[in-house]
Amino acid sequence: MVSHRKLSTSHIIGIREMSEEDIQKILDYAKEMKNNPFEYSERLNGKILALAFWEPSTRTRLSFESAMLRLGGRTIGFSSQAGTSLEKGESLTDTIIMLAGYSDGIVIRHPLRGSAKLAANVAERYGIPIISGGSGSQEHPTQALLDIFTINERFNRLSGLNIGLIGDLRYSRTISSLLFALSKFGRNRISLFSHPSLGLQEELHYYLTNTNLELIQAKNLAESISELDVLYVTRLQKERFPDPMLYNEVKGIYQLRTALLNSAKPELIILHPLPRVDEIPYEIDKSNHALYFEQAKNGVYVRMSILDFLIGS
Repeated sequence: MVSHRKLSTSHIIGIREMSEEDIQKILDYAKEMKNNPFEYSERLNGKILALAFWEPSTRTRLSFESAMLRLGGRTIGFSSQAGTSLEKGESLTDTIIMLAGYSDGIVIRHPLRGSAKLAANVAERYGIPIISGGSGSQEHPTQALLDIFTINERFNRLSGLNIGLIGDLRYSRTISSLLFALSKFGRNRISLFSHPSLGLQEELHYYLTNTNLELIQAKNLAESISELDVLYVTRLQKERFPDPMLYNEVKGIYQLRTALLNSAKPELIILHPLPRVDEIPYEIDKSNHALYFEQAKNGVYVRMSILDFLIGS
């Protein structure tokens, strides 16, 4: 069993703030849990996890719930403002204080940048860990952890890889967190495929130029796919576009075509944080390259690992 020393942090707010050692401990423990999940079925017996989701979620919310139940714990929470005091205008601070009194840990998803950090500052006074389930278009740290867990599971390394990112690179919080995570593990070559209006945010691009990552502004996936080990596809997030006309202009541009895979390496894996719209056709699901549903499944084990580290005894 992985040495169950606590992480150096009491919260999971963003990947950039996490140490490589903490990330590796989470990944190693998640691997143990995936190989023998029943061994850990009583680890969080008697513990309660609060799921505070101001935005819609399927995979993140349900995989955290599944992770907690598999560890022997229970969950409470909400997945929208309907039927809660949030409808009456309750502040984020008051909601976190309330949930801190009801639970042993809180997972929060909120549309505003900095919301998870604010929640952590509030919950710190009560000794309750905060885990970000997505903070605006800023970060989605647990998604990045399950992403690199999946990559490492296939290649047994997180460096020396050629990785293509395609779609909405500007508004996707999964992209930010994934790049922060990869930047901690040696040198990787990152090919960026996006419309000019959907490229990496300038602040993020500037930060990454001072890391181990080699960023390539690519234009043609057909010409580059033969070099890739990983192709990470994202949907266009209509709900985050500042201008509906821009969304209508770019939607459908970056759809993966089945014929492109004829030029791919046999070991290429296709990842997607899901949900998808039309960027990956259903016939690709049958391909040996398609790993996005296994990727989603891995979220349970990674989140089991995180929960045990943060609220386990």
